[in-house]
Amino acid sequence: MSSGDRPKRIVWTEYLQYRARTRDYDLKIIEDIVQHATERYYDTGTLRMVAVGKHDKRLVLVPYDSDEDSITPITVHATSRPQIKLRIKTGRFVHG
Repeated sequence: MSSGDRPKRIVWTEYLQYRARTRDYDLKIIEDIVQHATERYYDTGTLRMVAVGKHDKRLVLVPYDSDEDSITPITVHATSRPQIKLRIKTGRFVHG
């Protein structure tokens, strides 16, 4: 198996762990979103990649930093389809 075949290591920041705890997000679900989401954007405002996925019934955005070996989720927050569409329309998000 090559390094491109295995999932990247997740680096959990204290802030993300705090955010998950206080907003009732499961770290395993967040990890699955950043590892496997098919919907991704580049955020021209923060200069970060953003993974979009479902956390239970909530649609969430997970901005993250990434290098060859690891992914560092920065935060997680609920969103809506109209919010995502507006960010695409205004150029804030571009397909990544």
